[in-house]
Amino acid sequence: MHNVLVTGANGFVGTALCKKLLSKGFYVRGAVQFEKTSFLPEKVAPVYIKSIDSYTKWDDALTGIDTVVHLAARVHVMDDSSSDLLTEYRKVNVEGTKCLAVAAASAGVKRFIFISSIKVNGEGRAVAYTEDDEVSPQDHYGVSKWEAEEELHKISYKTGMETVILRPPLVYGPRVKANFLRLVSLVKYGIPLPFRYINNRRSLIYIGNLIDAIITCMTNPNAAGKTYIVSDGEDVSTPELIRRLGVALGRRALLLPVPIWIMRIAGRIAGKSNEVERLVMSLTVDISKIRRELEWKPPYTMENGLRETAKWYTKSW
Repeated sequence: MHNVLVTGANGFVGTALCKKLLSKGFYVRGAVQFEKTSFLPEKVAPVYIKSIDSYTKWDDALTGIDTVVHLAARVHVMDDSSSDLLTEYRKVNVEGTKCLAVAAASAGVKRFIFISSIKVNGEGRAVAYTEDDEVSPQDHYGVSKWEAEEELHKISYKTGMETVILRPPLVYGPRVKANFLRLVSLVKYGIPLPFRYINNRRSLIYIGNLIDAIITCMTNPNAAGKTYIVSDGEDVSTPELIRRLGVALGRRALLLPVPIWIMRIAGRIAGKSNEVERLVMSLTVDISKIRRELEWKPPYTMENGLRETAKWYTKSW
């Protein structure tokens, strides 16, 4: 039996990954904070931790483990008044990852799968990102993910533990949160959206496709030591995504013809410039490398993914 430790096991991706691993016969141990164990999937063996940083004790969690899938990360800092936000990201995303990887190598773990982010490459451009591009993280989260990748390369070189790094774009699917969930809600309730004039291209990844890529990287010997960008393999504009969501939800999407320059002015006034830019800019990725080297292809289309997301939303909200 293949034994796996999943960090962030009760999160959006972690919960779905644990369920899929269990269905395939893996033994799954999930690292969770004390107060959140009730959200763990049934049959996942819980490991209780207070926090993930340079002081976390992983000995018990790693006993008998073959593969670690490290999902847990600081995505946003609640205390925006901190004088050094980058330090807050580094505590979890860099030092916490380094601590876990060193402990994993010492415990004899064979492979360490790290879920990084396309933000390591940058925030968007006209040409699709590839693994060979020079990295250009633009925010604290992206910087911390890149630094964590660098630490993993060093640890792998020193210890021989195999590492695999995945850089996904925006992940969506059942139990999605934040901006994508808000977008689903707006479309579901027929709220007019001022996005008709946006002419961009965006790559996304359905959670089922990301999980399939993770499991492929766990089991395929050719993945050792590699970094892969992953996505659904099809890109959409913001208006097209909203129209597709409308079809999945059984609602007609209402798109208003508002000039982008007006949206940008409104974003500055409201203090939402970053959110507006993410809506109007392009960010696409090229997944040729993982297709070629691991013979991986997304098992679900974007249509499949949006349909499952809509089905979950309709039942849950």
